[in-house]
Amino acid sequence: MILSGTPGSFAWGVFHERHPKLIRQVLDALPYEPKTQDAVEQLLAESTDGVLEPLNESAHDHQQWARWGEGLFGRPWAEAPFLWAESYFYRRLLEATGYFRPGPWQGIDPFTPFKNAELTGAAVEDELAALDDLPLLPAGQRGEALLASALWGNRADLSFQITASAEGEAQHTALLADDSPLLWSALDGASGSRVCLLADNAGRELLPDLVLLDHLLATGLAAEAVLYVKPFPYYVSDATTADVLATINRLVAGPRSEAQLIGRRLWQAISTGALKARTHQFFCAPLPFHEMPADLRAELSGAALTIVKGDLNYRRLVGDQLWDASDPFAERAGHFPSPAAALRTLKSDVIVGLDQPVVARLGATGEPWRTSGTYGLIQVHAATQH
Repeated sequence: MILSGTPGSFAWGVFHERHPKLIRQVLDALPYEPKTQDAVEQLLAESTDGVLEPLNESAHDHQQWARWGEGLFGRPWAEAPFLWAESYFYRRLLEATGYFRPGPWQGIDPFTPFKNAELTGAAVEDELAALDDLPLLPAGQRGEALLASALWGNRADLSFQITASAEGEAQHTALLADDSPLLWSALDGASGSRVCLLADNAGRELLPDLVLLDHLLATGLAAEAVLYVKPFPYYVSDATTADVLATINRLVAGPRSEAQLIGRRLWQAISTGALKARTHQFFCAPLPFHEMPADLRAELSGAALTIVKGDLNYRRLVGDQLWDASDPFAERAGHFPSPAAALRTLKSDVIVGLDQPVVARLGATGEPWRTSGTYGLIQVHAATQH
């Protein structure tokens, strides 16, 4: 089990280095009243040096979190499982800022300033420009380019242009596992079926996710696409339905012709039901995917493929533990209710499915390769256990 109490560990750094910076950014970005500012500061102090306090009894999900946290409240935050504690931190942050309470801040995403800044930034403009080159590529190469963009979309030095250039070679070297042939085979074998995508971040990551889904719909590799997002703000930049609409509007409103065409197709696909945006409360639960509730499991079980995006979803898919990096991916992901393809840039310690020589080579470098965001992977488990 991963805990956050070991100084120098990745989990410790999240609570003692990343969260203090985040709290400062949130309080600087929005004009919260003094009472709210104090509540946010108190949460930071509690989560770094205090004990876990339960949600206020007036919270709509008080009983649910009481069940999830049974035996944890009253103990130091550092003694709670990392996945649980990190999820609870963000739930408590929404409580502190009044997101769920009646009042002027109800429903206000505390991370909106960060999301808007990214979506309207120059880097997104460059990526919209790169879309104009997509029609020049053969369909197969176009799909590979969009898949790579969905994988590396959060990397500031990358756009949609994936070529055999030096940059393209660097990306290939940084890909520690590449099951993309299995991914395309699964889609080809079930052409015209339903494809699901569990989204991760908004902004520059959600943009290529949507463009990839548009490609699957336009080429007939999917007759229906379902994009699962978070039911409320979570982990700073995780995508919500509002972020989906903002991203599509960014495509439509852009000066680039191809971006506009893609944005209009996506808008039309939503209006006809070919593309569905869905959510579930479980996506903000502090639980691994093998504890998925029956109704969500039933929804996903009919998919020809579910694309699982991002680091947090990967941790929930395989289990948030320090597995041996060479453990088979299928052993950890075989519980998922549909064939699953993980697209992930490494930002935490959890990883499985690597070849032992790759693990040995990376271990010999002395670099924090598991958490640096430098490396990525595409892993597929095609068989399912229901």
